[in-house]
Amino acid sequence: MSSRKPAIPKGTRDFTPSEMTRRNYIFDIIRNVFRVYAYQPIETPAMENLSTLMGKYGEEGDKLLFKILNSGDYLSGMTEGGLQMPDLNAFTRHITEKGLRYDLTVPFARFVVQHQNELAFPFKRYQIQPVWRADRPQKGRYREFFQCDADVIGSRSLLYEVEIVQLTDEIFSRLGIPVTIKLNNRKILAGIAESIGASEQMSNLTVAIDKLDKIGFEKVREELVSKGLSEDAILLLEPIMAMGGKIKEKKAILEKLFTDSVTGIKGLEEISIVMDHLKALNLKNRFELDIRLARGLNYYTGIIMEVKARDVAMGSLCGGGRYDDLTGIFGLPDMSGVGISFGADRIYDLMEELRLFPDTLEASTKVLILNFGPEEEKYGLQLLAALRKSEIPAEIYPEASRLKKQMDYANRKNIPFVVFAGQDEIASEKINLKDMKSGEQRVLSPDEMIQILL
Repeated sequence: MSSRKPAIPKGTRDFTPSEMTRRNYIFDIIRNVFRVYAYQPIETPAMENLSTLMGKYGEEGDKLLFKILNSGDYLSGMTEGGLQMPDLNAFTRHITEKGLRYDLTVPFARFVVQHQNELAFPFKRYQIQPVWRADRPQKGRYREFFQCDADVIGSRSLLYEVEIVQLTDEIFSRLGIPVTIKLNNRKILAGIAESIGASEQMSNLTVAIDKLDKIGFEKVREELVSKGLSEDAILLLEPIMAMGGKIKEKKAILEKLFTDSVTGIKGLEEISIVMDHLKALNLKNRFELDIRLARGLNYYTGIIMEVKARDVAMGSLCGGGRYDDLTGIFGLPDMSGVGISFGADRIYDLMEELRLFPDTLEASTKVLILNFGPEEEKYGLQLLAALRKSEIPAEIYPEASRLKKQMDYANRKNIPFVVFAGQDEIASEKINLKDMKSGEQRVLSPDEMIQILL
C-alpha cells in the first residue's frame, strides 16, 4: 500500500522557525509604527456572513471569495430540480452562507457599525490578520496571506491622508526598502470618465485601468470594448493614460480637461492639498501623482494610494485610500474613512530578494549551555534560570552527549555563544563562554556573562 506525501493547498505556505523570526521582524516594525501614530488594535473573525462580503469588491472581487459550505447536511431541503438549477449563484446561496474574509476593510466597516456606541470618533484602528482570495497563485500572489491595515474612520479631513502617507513612508524607511508612493484620486478618474463621455462606465473603466501595468493598453482596450466602451472614448482615453511629466505639468493638463467637470476639479483640489503638505514634511521616499492608478475596488471614493518598490520587479507592496460611505451599506451612513493595507508576504519576499533582514535574526537561541553530566546539569539549570530572568534566549543541551554532537547542534541552529560549565567552573563558581563566530573563550562569573550578553 503506497502512501502519498502530504501537501498543502496551492497558494499557501508553511513557515519555518527562521522564516517566522523574519516575518515577526516585519510585523513588529509595522505594529510599532502603527502604535506611534496612535492607532488601536482590533481583530475580527476569519469568516464573515456572505451578506457582509458580497457586492463590496466589484464583480471580479466577488468571484475570488472563498465560500464555506453550511455545516451538517447542506443539501437538505433541495429538490432534484433544485440540484440542477441553472443559476449557479442561486444554488450557491442555498448551500453556503459564510465566507473567508477577502480583506480587512469591509469587516472593519461591519465592526464599526456593530460597536459604534463603544467607539470614540475619529476612530483609528490597526489590524494584522490573514485574508483569503481564490486567485491564481503566482510569484508574489498567494491565496492565503497577511494584511497589516491602519484606518481612520469618522472624519473627512485630508490631514489623515497626509498621516497615512507619513506612516507608510516611516514603515518602509525602517524596513530599509526604497519605494515610490503613488497617489491619485477617484474623483479625477470620474472627471476623466466624464470628459471622454463614459460616466456610466466608471466602474468598468477603473477595473480595466487598474490592470494597465500588468497587461498593457491593448489588452485594456479589448476589455473596455467588451464592456461596451465606444472607440471614440477609448481614443480619448489613450493619451490621458500615457500622460507623463511632473506633478505641476499633469495638473495643468487635467485642469484643461476638466473644464466642465466639477468632480474632476474637486479631485485635483484634494490631491493638491495633500501633496503640498507632503512636500513640506521632507519624506524619506518619493511620492508622485499617477493618473493610471485606479485601485479597482468599488468602495474607494477619494484619494487613493499604492506603493511600489524601486528598481525591483514586484507588484504593489501596499495600497489604500478614502472611502466615504462603506459603513452606509451596514446602516450607518456618512461615516467617511481612509486607510492603508500592507501586504506582509510581498514585503517578506522582497526583503529576502534584497537581503535586507539583519543577520542577528537568524539565531532564536543566543546561548547554549553544554551538558557534561548530572552535577553539571544542576549548575547549568541555575545558569539557565539567571539568563532567562535577564530575558536572554537560552537553552541547555538535554543530554550529556559527546561534545562534538552538542557543538554541531549549536552550529546548525546558528547559536552565537556556548557555555562550558564543568567541575572546575562549578568549583570556582565561574563559566567559560565561547563566541562561536570568533572562537574566543573567556572565564567569567555568571553576572559578568549576563552583562556581556546584554
